[in-house]
Amino acid sequence: MSVLKVGLIGYGIAGAVFHAPLIAANPNLRLDAVVTTNPERRQQVRADHPDTAAVGDLAGLLERGPDLVVVASPNRTHFELTTAALDAGLPVVVDKPFVPSAEQGRELIARAERAGVLLTVFQNRRWDNDLRTLAGLIDAGELGAVHRFESRFERWVPQPKPGWRESGGVEEAGGVLYDLGSHLVDQALLLFGPVESVYAQVDRRRPGVEVDDDSFLALTHANGVRSHLWMSKFAAQHGPRFRVLGDRAAFTKYGLDPQEAVLRAGERPVDDSWGVEPEELWGELGTVDGGRRVPTLPGAYPAFYDSVVSALRESTAAPVDPADSVAGLEIIEAARRSAAKGTVELLDA
Repeated sequence: MSVLKVGLIGYGIAGAVFHAPLIAANPNLRLDAVVTTNPERRQQVRADHPDTAAVGDLAGLLERGPDLVVVASPNRTHFELTTAALDAGLPVVVDKPFVPSAEQGRELIARAERAGVLLTVFQNRRWDNDLRTLAGLIDAGELGAVHRFESRFERWVPQPKPGWRESGGVEEAGGVLYDLGSHLVDQALLLFGPVESVYAQVDRRRPGVEVDDDSFLALTHANGVRSHLWMSKFAAQHGPRFRVLGDRAAFTKYGLDPQEAVLRAGERPVDDSWGVEPEELWGELGTVDGGRRVPTLPGAYPAFYDSVVSALRESTAAPVDPADSVAGLEIIEAARRSAAKGTVELLDA
C-alpha cells in the first residue's frame, strides 16, 4: 500500500517534539508538510525533516492533498482548524486536550460522523510505561479490588514561562488542569470508568500567572473507586507517580515515563530499546508485610500512529475515541465549577 501523506499544523512542543518524530518514524506515514508562520520554526522544520514542506496556512496544506491532518497548534485554535479539515473530508488527529469545551468536542464528533472520516485525540499517555504496567496488574487481579487511585504529574517550574499555556482565559485552555490534568483524568477514566462526582481545588500559586498552576481533583467513579489526582508546576519535591490501593495489595511507582525526555533530546523510536526503564525505577507491589519490584513495561507512543494507520486502511477502531476526551472535558469543566463554588459537582455517569 502507498504511504499516507500527513499534514501537521503547528511546530511548537506538541508538533516538533511529539507528532513529527513519531510520524517520521512510522514506515506507513510520510510527513509531507508542516503549517507554521514562525520563521525560526520553518527553518527548524527544514533542518529536522529536509523532505518536508513548510507552508503558511491550512489552505496551503490542503492544496498538497494530505491523507491525514494532525492539529498540534495552540489549544484555542483546535476547534476551528479541525472543523475546516473535517469539512474538507479529511481524517484528523487532534492533540490533547482536544478542544477548550465539551460542547465543541461533541460538535466535532458530529461533523466527523457526517463526513464519514476518522477523528481521534492524541492522548499519548495511555501508552506510558507506568500506566501499561498498572493496567496489567489490575487485569491480572494482583491488587484485588481497587478502591483508591492516586496519580500525580508534578513539575518544578518556579518562574512562569511566557506564552499562552501560562496566561489567558478559559478559551485558551491553558493551565495545568487542561495541560497535565487532561492526561490524569483520561487515565483514570480508562482504568476505572465513568465518574459520578467531582470535587476540585484549582489554584494559582506563582506570582504573575493568570491560569491555574497547582490543582487537585477528587473523582468518585460509578464503580465506587475514588481517584485523587494532583497536577502542579510548583512542586519542589515530587510524590509518587502512582499509589494504588486494593483489597489484596497496593502498587507504588515513582518517576515519569522516559519517552518525552528522549523525544525532547532528539531520539526516535527505531528499535526495541524504546521506552525501556532502568530497574531502579520499577514500582513495588505488595503490603506492609512485604512486596516485590515489578518490571515496568516499555512505553509505547509509536502504537498510537500504528493504530491510526490501521484505522485508515482497515477501518479498525480509532486509537482514542473522541467521546472519551469529551468525557474528560466534562470533568474538567465540573472541576472548575467545584473550585469556584466549593461544591461537589454531580455528573451523569
